[in-house]
Amino acid sequence: MTTHSTRMLILGSGPAGLSAAIYGARAGMKPILVQGIQPGGQLMTTTDVENYPGFADVIQGPWLMEQMQKQAEHVGTQLMWDTIVAVDLTRRPFRLTGDGGDVYEGDVLVVATGAQAKWLGLPSEEAMKGKGVSACATCDGFFYRGKKVAVIGGGNTAVEEALYLTNHSDDVTLIHRRDSLRAERILQERLFAHPNVTVLWNKEVREFVDGGGNAGLVALDLRDTVTGEHSRLDVEGGFVAIGHHPATELFRGHLELDEDHYIKVETGSTRTSVPGVFACGDVMDKVYRQAVTAAGTGCMAALDAERFLAEADFEKMAEAAE
Repeated sequence: MTTHSTRMLILGSGPAGLSAAIYGARAGMKPILVQGIQPGGQLMTTTDVENYPGFADVIQGPWLMEQMQKQAEHVGTQLMWDTIVAVDLTRRPFRLTGDGGDVYEGDVLVVATGAQAKWLGLPSEEAMKGKGVSACATCDGFFYRGKKVAVIGGGNTAVEEALYLTNHSDDVTLIHRRDSLRAERILQERLFAHPNVTVLWNKEVREFVDGGGNAGLVALDLRDTVTGEHSRLDVEGGFVAIGHHPATELFRGHLELDEDHYIKVETGSTRTSVPGVFACGDVMDKVYRQAVTAAGTGCMAALDAERFLAEADFEKMAEAAE
């Protein structure tokens, strides 16, 4: 068992964690970043990225994360391949334990563990990801300009995604397995009033139909949840919008979470309920969920952490002088 100690410990290696690492390293905090189960985060499964500022041409998600990782290492971040299984936030330095027994200690901790989209769990869905099936209309809607698309779900996320897609498509279908939506009333009113949105009630997706070759998604095989009858809906884009799972299991009972299990932070900052612990990216953001906003909050977390350490150091010096 080895103990790794640092001024700044970062958990998570998506845009939020790596941005925090870049800023932390440049501030001389020599951060250690533990990469976790999915190094690089959700962008590692995203092919074409067209909305990250600074790139005139379409870039690949894995390439972008590789560049961020190299930049973080170049300025002095130490990246560790490990998965954290236990945390102790009751005292500083904070202690995290990896699944192999290594211990990581940090005077401050930045949590950037992200969130995962919930999926339907169909084999055809897995096979068609990136070929017509997506879980983010804001990320991928642009690629379906003028095409027929469908959104699966019935909550706020689904309704917002369907309304967003009307910016690109004149034919948007919302598919819901029940006969009423869970979304907020005002969102429902906007949805029902939109001329380019059709709602299919009591329908569930049984299969995403592959057109073969380079065709990608061509249709959805639907089943009526009341009658059991099967039908087919021809679409070129299918957006699964049934919510997200923030990766906060490690922190239940240690940090204050909201009703959806996202880490609660002070408004306008990344400060959590434990002084010295900061949260950034999708683990605390259930509204925007974009790579660029994750990177922005990663920067905020590093600046907040730097300020916290400066104040703690000043107090320690003042105590020593007394």
